This record gives sequence, structure tokens and C-alpha cells, in this order.
Amino acid sequence: MTQQGVDAPGPQGAAAVVEPAEGADGALERIRTLVRGQQFLLLIALVVLVVFFTIERSAFISQTEISNLLNDWSTVVLLAVGETFVIVSGGIDLSVGSTVTISGVVAAKVMGGMTGTSEPVILIVGLLVCIAIGLLVGAINVLLINVARLVPFVATLATLGAGAGFALVISGGAPVGADSQAIEFTTPKLWVFSWPVLAIIAIVVVSYLYLHYSRFGRFTFAIGSNRFAARAAGIAVKRQIAKIYMLSGLLAGITGMFYFLRLGSGAPTSGSGEELQAIAAVVIGGVSLLGGVGRLGGALIGAAILTVVTDGLVIINVNPNWNQVAVAGLIAAAAALQALRPGRGLTSSD
Repeated sequence: MTQQGVDAPGPQGAAAVVEPAEGADGALERIRTLVRGQQFLLLIALVVLVVFFTIERSAFISQTEISNLLNDWSTVVLLAVGETFVIVSGGIDLSVGSTVTISGVVAAKVMGGMTGTSEPVILIVGLLVCIAIGLLVGAINVLLINVARLVPFVATLATLGAGAGFALVISGGAPVGADSQAIEFTTPKLWVFSWPVLAIIAIVVVSYLYLHYSRFGRFTFAIGSNRFAARAAGIAVKRQIAKIYMLSGLLAGITGMFYFLRLGSGAPTSGSGEELQAIAAVVIGGVSLLGGVGRLGGALIGAAILTVVTDGLVIINVNPNWNQVAVAGLIAAAAALQALRPGRGLTSSD
């Protein structure tokens, strides 16, 4: 019998004609999937917001304002990155705002005592102090969750209050230190980018690859999807949870140093409410609060939308009190979008 499917030219020619059609259908389906995806819709929303505020005030896209937007985005995005890891794992970290505050205040105290030392050395020491404080808060969260068996909401709520209280005690309720040279580091050095912003972008890129293309990321999604199944599959759940909360604390500590660079001092209220901003960015970005579903890219766009809205309202002279209303509306809209699109969440393999 002749193997027409392999040897005969007729079927081969037919196959050659059919394959492009199938490829075209596959490409169209991929385009449809992209257009229906939440990240695409978020990008459209971001573009619309930028256009709106630019029409209202042309200075919105000036080099100075873009640099300010990047600085504001950076303070939200680092916390949003850590919060994404935590929420994808099925938890939540309310302590990141107070971690920003306490790390910045303690670092300012340490740096203030380093008289006669060169500025770069002072800032490096300050960064190391912020990292140490962030890791310490993360470790406390881990003990409360893994050892004391508190639910993440209660555990991190406790550290939120404790951190904010310690910051007020240490600072006496007033800004700590005054380093005008530190502020120079947040001025644009490469077009609209300052060196800290470029460093934060690098951290974001590494975090993206770590969450979506590493075993650590796969374990994080697995725990958030089904903790019992993850444990049955051989994943050391408690150890993984410890790493995730330590990472969140680390990023919050680095954010505390970034606030010091922007303000030139350690303010006892610098991180106040930042945990809500981070969670809002994550929710707007399409990460499910139930865990196991989400993309870090969505959280980054969510942070950008928050920054554009809050800064844009100030630029067009809207009462700043409306910022909270706008953020609440964005969270409600994002949550409604998730609820109306069941089964279409983004996973680690998307």
C-alpha cells in the first residue's frame, strides 16, 4: 500500500496548503486572547488616563513631571512586587507600610551619627540598615504565621501597629536627620531616570523572572492554588512561606531607604497607608486575593495607574482628598472585573 501521507506529492501539497491556514487561525486566536486579557485592558486604561491628564494639563508629560511620576511609581512598585508574591501564595502582608517607616527612621538615626564619613559610605550603611530592618520584620511575620499559627492578616496587622508605634517612639514624632546631599540621588541622571529608579527597575525585572520562570515561583503559585496539594507534592510549605514574607520585608526595607533619599530624612509617617496602595496595585493588576492566580506585570501596570491617577489629580488642581475616593473606585472596578470574568484569571504559565 502506498503511504500517501508521507510519499505521495498530492497529500503533501494539500498539507502544505492546510498548515498556513491552521497557523493563521492559531495566530488570530492568540490575538483574541491577548485583546481579552486583563493586562491589555489595563494598558488601554493607562494610555487613556495619560491622554486625559495631558489634555487637561500639557505639563503632565514634561520631563520633570515624568521623572516625578517614576519616583512616585517606584515607591509603590517595590511594595507591590513583594505583595504580589505574598498574595499569590494565598497570604497578605499589611506590615509593609510600617516597615517602610521604621526602616527609614532607624537608618536615619544611624546615618545621622556617622559624622565625618563620606556620603556614599553613609548611604550604603543606611541601605544595609533598611534591609536588616525589613528582614527582621519579615522574620517576625514568619514566626507569627508558622510558629504561633496566626493567620497572615492578624499576624501582619500586629506588626503593622508595632512598627508604626516604634517609629513614633524612636523619632519622637518628628523627622529624623537632615541630609540634603541624599536628595540629589533622586534627581534625573539618565534622561528622566535617577539612579535609584534604575536600580528599582532592575529589581522588578529580576523579581518578574523569579516569579514566573523559576522553581521558587512555581512553588509560590502551587501553595496559593492548593496548600495541601503542594505539601503532598513534596513542597516545604512553611519554608517557602518564610522566604516569601522575608522577601516582602526586604523590599519594604529598600523602599524605606528610597523614601529617605527622596525626603532627605526619616519621616515617622513616610510609609503610612502604603500597604493599601500596594494591595490596591496588586488587585487592580488582576492578582486574585484568593491566591494562586496573577501576573507581576499586571501589578506593575496597576501601580502605574495608581500613580498616574493620584499625581494627575494633583496636577489638574483637584482636591487631594479625592485621591482616596479615586483609588477606592479603581479597586472596586478591578474586583468587579475579576468577578465578571470567572475562570479567565492569569496564571504563572500564561
